[in-house]
Amino acid sequence: MPIEIKVLSTTAMKTVFEALAPAFERATGNRLAVTLGPSLRLEKQLGEGEAADMAIVSASGARDLVATGKMATGSVVAIATSSIGVAVPKGAPRPDISTVEGFKRAMLAAGAIACSKPVGGGQSGVHIAKVFSDLGIADAMQAKAKYGAGGAAGLAGLVVLRGEADIGIQQMAELMAVDGIDVVGPLPAAIQMITPFVGGIPANASHAEAGRAVIAFLTTPEAKRVLKAKGLEPA
Repeated sequence: MPIEIKVLSTTAMKTVFEALAPAFERATGNRLAVTLGPSLRLEKQLGEGEAADMAIVSASGARDLVATGKMATGSVVAIATSSIGVAVPKGAPRPDISTVEGFKRAMLAAGAIACSKPVGGGQSGVHIAKVFSDLGIADAMQAKAKYGAGGAAGLAGLVVLRGEADIGIQQMAELMAVDGIDVVGPLPAAIQMITPFVGGIPANASHAEAGRAVIAFLTTPEAKRVLKAKGLEPA
């Protein structure tokens, strides 16, 4: 009897699941029901007891969930790491973000900037708010910031695509998920944040074995090729 496997996953994995789900479903006969969202939000939901058969969240979030008994001890497996990048509208001049000074100049020159919310959004939103503060441009950026709603419908790239911002900053994989914009590249190393994403089995999983099968599938050579193609670095 086929089962539906409930997956909660960081939005950074959106295009990976779109590419790989059909093959997994063909191989196992089971269906993936994937709910995407910012990892911080998903970690909060799991911490409050939301049920799922498998979850992909940040490594630090998974550690906290294991410590509080919300994720099964020994179930956590590294999937991929994600870096933050910058995108512009299709065909627009690409700012020089190869240095921190260049990045700062590009931010100050922009009319509006799309990014994740610093509170209640994704990992990149928290980090970028700190970068802006460290660079001494937090006030200027606050006036320009356009926050996506989080999740697949609230990607920063969609805000850029709609013409509401001339720069988008988010996880590289999330920027690459939006057709019709140009990804300039990752942030300079000095202000970059690499987020490790892991898969784990929530303690309340109804189909824990099926959840483990999804994690195993995401660590196969074919899945690793897809992860890399979609802007992530396989673990």
